[in-house]
Amino acid sequence: MNEEQGMGSPVPVLSGLRVVEMTVWVAGPSAGGIMADWGADVVKVEPPVGDPQRNLFKAIGYREDMPNPAFAIDNRGKRSVVLDLRQEAGRAAMDCLLKDADVFLTNMRPAALERLGMHPDQVTERFPKIIYATVTGYGLDGPEAHRPGYDIGAFWARGGIARHLVPRDAAPVGVRAGLGDHVTGISTVSGILGALYERGRTGKGRVVETSLLRTGAYTIGGDIGIQLQFGRIESTKARDKNPLALVNCYEAGDGKWLWLIGLEADRHFPGVLRAIGREELAEDERFKDAKSRKNNCEVLVAEFDRTFKTQPRDYWADRFDEEQVWWAPAQSLSEVVEDKQLHAAGGFIEIPAGEVEETMTAVASPVTFRGDPLTHTGPVPAL
Repeated sequence: MNEEQGMGSPVPVLSGLRVVEMTVWVAGPSAGGIMADWGADVVKVEPPVGDPQRNLFKAIGYREDMPNPAFAIDNRGKRSVVLDLRQEAGRAAMDCLLKDADVFLTNMRPAALERLGMHPDQVTERFPKIIYATVTGYGLDGPEAHRPGYDIGAFWARGGIARHLVPRDAAPVGVRAGLGDHVTGISTVSGILGALYERGRTGKGRVVETSLLRTGAYTIGGDIGIQLQFGRIESTKARDKNPLALVNCYEAGDGKWLWLIGLEADRHFPGVLRAIGREELAEDERFKDAKSRKNNCEVLVAEFDRTFKTQPRDYWADRFDEEQVWWAPAQSLSEVVEDKQLHAAGGFIEIPAGEVEETMTAVASPVTFRGDPLTHTGPVPAL
């Protein structure tokens, strides 16, 4: 190992990797964005109108010159090239990019790719050593492979997540933008790196396929495994009927929420009672063991509710830490961006924006290569 490859190397881990992407919105761009953060040379090929994500804020009435953080998180550090692949000149220019590329990444649907000469079979025939990564809603095969699939549909709704985060008699819960897209993007990067490792041994390319549907199913795979094995899954319970009072959220006296994470009930119960000053509950026959607490969960949750509302969350935080209780604050995003631990863990970076020396704060991609802080992240490309 030479000095440049060692700990603290100024050379990013994916330096020298050449990626061409033809992606829009979030799932595909996020995979390319992670690789750009890690030092890959990522060229984003856009149609003349650009990636529609660029115009997200414009569509809801904001000024055209406003920074777009939703676009920035997944596209910083890339170069943008405008090509019209409906024209012969555009297709020829794309092939010029691909002949020197290690990876081609796209999240366009199969039929559109085929019309543009960019279907996996077409590209790998022309460039047999390339890693072709495709992100779709529902996969490349099957009767619904053509179906459009934003993450709210393919990952969140059809994958079973939305329906099983709420009690059986409640409406499926909504989703914040990009949750399933970013999970799928991480999966895509994993597949690309696996294929690159294989190519190092065989010299051959590979088609890497991920879909929002399949990633959604994997994300809730523990519950799906129970469904497969036993033919049923226990439904999510309302907070006040949660059979696991030690794995539940509670509102403190200042209106802020906290989450107990006492998964090992018999081990964690005494510490929680000491922290909240309710040791007498340990002598109550209704709560003497895990089974009793489950059978009387509504009563126990009500007792905890009354107690937690007597003091602000910071008070309980100190008490929990004194008694080594496992817990976490249920934070708003305004609290998340001020979270000192998240900052210390490398959760935010500064990226170039606008004029010289001007920067904007953004969420970092979720991996740190120890000794190599993300100081090389580039600006968001203009169209």
